[in-house]
Amino acid sequence: MFGPNLFHNVGGCVAVILFGIGFSNLLLQKNLIKKIIGLNIMDTAVYLYLAVKGYITGRAAPIVTDGVQEVEAYINPVPSGLVLTGIVVSVSVTAIMLSLTIRLYRRYHTLDLDEISMRLKKEGL
Repeated sequence: MFGPNLFHNVGGCVAVILFGIGFSNLLLQKNLIKKIIGLNIMDTAVYLYLAVKGYITGRAAPIVTDGVQEVEAYINPVPSGLVLTGIVVSVSVTAIMLSLTIRLYRRYHTLDLDEISMRLKKEGL
């Protein structure tokens, strides 16, 4: 039914499913905290995908040991670097989004995006 390639690419399939869950959560939820969680799930899916695609079976981390300097003995370090950089950026973006959410809650006493939008229209902003 699924074929041999599905189990070979199970990490990529899980990443796509996670991305879909996060994206649907981002679109369908009205609560700002739940939207932030959906965005973080999407981030995690992208990091998982990069990690899965950057790993090559039978190769080691790109740290030269025992004098082995052939390129074929190591994995590509670029996806790992991208994942680490992305994690730092997503933590910063999440912190900013949460601080803005706190400010919105203090002003409007709700986290419902539709309610905040209605109040903004009433205020004329």
